[in-house]
Amino acid sequence: MGRPLERAGPRSGGPVRTEPAGRPVVMLVMATLGFAVNFWAWALLSPLGPRFKDALHLGSLEQALLVAVPVLVGSVGRIPVGALTDRFGGRVMFPLVSAATIVPVLYLGLAGHSSIGELELGGFFLGIGGTAFAVGVPFLNQWFPPERRGLAIGVFGVGMGGTAISALTTVKMVDAWGTATPFAVSAILLAVYAVAAALVLREAPGRTAPTEPLVQRLVGTARLRVTWQASALYAVVFGGYVAFSVYLPTYLKTEYGLGPADAANRMAGFVVLAVVMRPVGGWLSDRLGPVRVLTVSLGVVTVGAALQAFALPLMPVGTVAFLAMAAALGAGSGATFALVAILAPADKVGAVTGVVGAAGGLGGFVPPLVMGSIYSAYGGYGIGLGLLSVVAVAAAVFTATAVRRAAQPGRAADSGAAETEPKP
Repeated sequence: MGRPLERAGPRSGGPVRTEPAGRPVVMLVMATLGFAVNFWAWALLSPLGPRFKDALHLGSLEQALLVAVPVLVGSVGRIPVGALTDRFGGRVMFPLVSAATIVPVLYLGLAGHSSIGELELGGFFLGIGGTAFAVGVPFLNQWFPPERRGLAIGVFGVGMGGTAISALTTVKMVDAWGTATPFAVSAILLAVYAVAAALVLREAPGRTAPTEPLVQRLVGTARLRVTWQASALYAVVFGGYVAFSVYLPTYLKTEYGLGPADAANRMAGFVVLAVVMRPVGGWLSDRLGPVRVLTVSLGVVTVGAALQAFALPLMPVGTVAFLAMAAALGAGSGATFALVAILAPADKVGAVTGVVGAAGGLGGFVPPLVMGSIYSAYGGYGIGLGLLSVVAVAAAVFTATAVRRAAQPGRAADSGAAETEPKP
């Protein structure tokens, strides 16, 4: 794998451990696989939402709540999981989160899908899988230097393509072999990954765990400006991605009359494009700066949502609008954590990631409920998409003004900059 890699110790300045030069790439691959497997499990209920709606005679709001509950739990859970990753490291937390997710997956597949109450209970604990994101970002942040973190975290973000795998395979497996099949397959993959992660993952050389109590670290994180700026932006870009990935099949079926399989396939295309653009957003952020990437991405979302608010024909205008938004949301998600990697203190990256990730997930929790309520009240989705356009343009203005000022080198310390950032 090349020459050994040595890193200076945090206090002595001498080398603390020798690692193969290719070890960071191995850690990136393993973290990305873990993210994908856990997100696959996290998204199992979304493709089956229309089917459960018909089988259990659910209303639009009940169906929206069914797919939104795992998003909510996975989002809020990222706050403690991110802080715990700062303390215990990804080598402990990745296997732990993966193993814990197996229980609700098996419950939903074998017993918990015959009533809305059982589905909500299983979906609540299924949210554990969504916390894997808050493990990977601080884990990889220690393995890569600042000038490469945008790309590394962007590549890690490809793991959110686990939702695309779920969209492409879940309905087909249920049709071919029964409801339990996709859940059983996911549980097996989670178990295999948990064992592999425990054996392969290593912490970065020179990593030191924070000694402050968990509550004290979370309070300190809440005082950082970057925490709330990045949270607001991630609530829009990643929240928009999550909202579409869980609600798009329902939207396409209701608005355009598509069948479940066709709607799921189109949703998978949306997810795949967003996934591909996430590392592109990180790469561009390393070169152009995350503020520019975020501003342009939010501008594209503004236009796309405004066009789709008029329920234009799906071919070609509607498809172009959705694909443009997918690309922009993916790039914006990658750019947000490039911003975190630049501004967050090294010992609080996990805690900041947890809060920002929670905001993104919560951003995805609210829109399906809003869309379901709007459709129930007005018989259409135009108002909801119009609101998304307004939020996106407000976020673009916020990025171009307040966030741009905070990202300037002279203001980095006020935002909670990492100690490695050069001072003017």
